[in-house]
Amino acid sequence: MIVAHSERATLRVGDVFLKVDADQARIDAEVEAMAMAPVPTPKILWHQPPVLAIAAVPGTALGRLGEPSTASPAAWAAAGAAVRRLHDAPSPSRTGRAGRGLEELAAELDGECEWLVTNGVLPADLVTRNRQVAEAALRPWTPVFTHGDLQIAHVFADGDGITGIIDWSEAGQGDALFDLATLTLGHEERLGDVVAGYGTDVDLDVIRAWWSLRSLLVVRWLVEHGFDPFAPGCEVDVLRSRL
Repeated sequence: MIVAHSERATLRVGDVFLKVDADQARIDAEVEAMAMAPVPTPKILWHQPPVLAIAAVPGTALGRLGEPSTASPAAWAAAGAAVRRLHDAPSPSRTGRAGRGLEELAAELDGECEWLVTNGVLPADLVTRNRQVAEAALRPWTPVFTHGDLQIAHVFADGDGITGIIDWSEAGQGDALFDLATLTLGHEERLGDVVAGYGTDVDLDVIRAWWSLRSLLVVRWLVEHGFDPFAPGCEVDVLRSRL
């Protein structure tokens, strides 16, 4: 068992990954996104609802949140270049996770901040400071083809080259800087390499805003689903780094 929660489960059998998801629309969106993406993606072996079987991609993940990355600076730059190719490509018609409307996002952020403070999960000053930082992400943006869940564990490399990007269930139209922020969350020291590979001017303040925003939004979900956002280098440490 790789991961299991209320939305889906992923199992590994040898070199085959079985993704079990009762939401057929989400599986269909993942299949469509992988077919359209101009970057290496897993090979689909078969699809029999509610299961999608895909082959393992070669190489190893860039890293894990909370752990130092052993990938080379060139591999991180190659990841940035791959993300740029994705963002420049024609996108699916659906809105992805990175494409939520500003009013919806702001309302969700306010609700999560209130929950974190009211329930004593995080200190009020920590939440308030990061809510202020997150404000920079709540601005107009041009929709592009986004992965929507581009955490480093989903990007695989062999040496200095990218061999595959996995887990496309949240893909669709969205904010490009959301992807870049997700990729570098907890690995701020790698941001320069990623931006160098991405190859265009990037608003670093917005990326830092997305680090705060994303971390504030996921703490409750992680706690309720058996994950630990308080582990060293993870979401709560990302929030503390903004103080």
